[in-house]
Parts: sequence; C-alpha cells; structure tokens
Amino acid sequence: MNRKIKAALAGSVGALLFGAVLLVHAQDAPPPGPPPEAEMLGVEMGGGPHQVVKGAPFSATTNIETTNTLADGTHIDRKSPGAVYRDSMGRTRHEENLSAIGPVAVGYKSGQFVMIHDPVAGTHVVLDPTTKTAQQMPAHGHGGPDAADARGDKKRAKEDSANVTKQDLGTQTIEGVVATGTRITRTIPAGQIGNDKPIQIVTERWFSNDLQVVVKSTHTDPRWGTSTYQLTNISRSEPAASLFQVPADYTVKQGHGGRRGFGGPPPAGAPAPPAPQE
Repeated sequence: MNRKIKAALAGSVGALLFGAVLLVHAQDAPPPGPPPEAEMLGVEMGGGPHQVVKGAPFSATTNIETTNTLADGTHIDRKSPGAVYRDSMGRTRHEENLSAIGPVAVGYKSGQFVMIHDPVAGTHVVLDPTTKTAQQMPAHGHGGPDAADARGDKKRAKEDSANVTKQDLGTQTIEGVVATGTRITRTIPAGQIGNDKPIQIVTERWFSNDLQVVVKSTHTDPRWGTSTYQLTNISRSEPAASLFQVPADYTVKQGHGGRRGFGGPPPAGAPAPPAPQE
C-alpha cells in the first residue's frame, strides 16, 4: 500500500465509516480501489446515506476479517472486531477496533473509536476513547456526492456494465435473520491496468429486508485477498439510550462539512488526504 493510499485512509476513515453502504456495494460496477479494509469497516447499514431506518431496533457484534496469500506463500490474516446498535428512532452507533489493520487507524492512538449518527439531533459524532474527545459534525455535512460526482459515477457504471454480471442467490437464514443474497462479478479485461490476464472481482452480499442491514458480505479481489463482514449475536431489543449520547467526561470539538460531505477534520496527527486522482 503506497503512502498516498495510507494518507487517504487515515484522513477519511471517519467519513468512510459514516457512509451507509460500502463503496464496493454502492453500485453494480465497483471500480478497482484500495484494499478491502478501507471499504469494509462495518458500515453495511443499507439504504444509502440519507435513509433513516425507524422502528427496527437491533444490536449486533460486527466481524471483519481479511485474508491474503502473497506470491511467496506468506499468509496474512487480519481481524477487526466491533459492534453496531440502532434504536427505534433510527440513531446508530458503530464501535470499531482497527488496531490489527494498521494504516487505517494511524490517526487514532489505539485504533479504537466510536461513531454515532443521530438524525434526531442532526449530528454525527466520532468518539476517541483514548483521548476522551468527541468530534461533532452536522448530519447534513455527510450527504452523498454532489451532482457532478453522481453523473461521473453513472458514467463509469455505464462504461463498466459490459464487464459486470449480477446473480440472485435466493434467501437463507443467517444468525436467525432471513437475508436475500446477490453475487456481483466484475471482470477487469486483460491490459486495462497492465494485467496480462482478466481479473475477476467477486462480491456476495446478504441483505435483510426486515432489519434493512447487510448481515454478511464477502469481497474477493485477487490483488488484495478476501474480506468477510458479518453480524453475529443479533438482538432485536431496544439498545440503551446512553449509547447514542456523548459521555459527560468527553471534550466535544465541533467539526464541519466538506465538499462531498466527508468533511470533518482528520484525527489529531493524521496526514491530510491527497487530492482525488482520476
């Protein structure tokens, strides 16, 4: 992973986690990108960045595991445990521990942090348990891409559509929840990125219509390995209200929105992300 990717991951990790759908699942033709950990950070909440799911409270443990085998036979296995909560009003809380991932967590001393999205108060908050600080930003500052970006996404999806296939996998029960499966296979033609053979990137996604969340997803890219995201220990009980509040002993710092709504300032010590490259 080069320095520019590391910097981008460190500077935008809070924004990535507040997205409601992984980038890899946001369109039928996901473009090649950074390693799966950057995309698979427990944000499989479904529905898109503006949707608030009310009346379907739940809590669960999140598990993200990435495995990769290098050319010399070395095996790399990284795990990122966490938790997710949503109450009846649509407020959500994500707890992440990215210490095993490394570069993504460079801006957080322990790799542990908490994200709270509160559509009732109209705020997004990132808690750093190590420094006991809360970075608070207005909810409207985390919207989707602007119109120009949206047009660009549609154009890229159209251009790639010939190399993408989508398959319905039916339904199955995962952790006591009925989920509908979809497999998306994207082929990078030989020569497109210097590859002498076609590269297939496969994503399987199991979505619960009842809970409006992704229960399990697997993303396999030969360049990066396989990443699996899954909810376990799912409970349909109402989470405690205190989970969606900033603890009294935390110092609150106000953030601000950015161009794409990913705009709160990066964590202390994190390098600024580079300008996007086409």
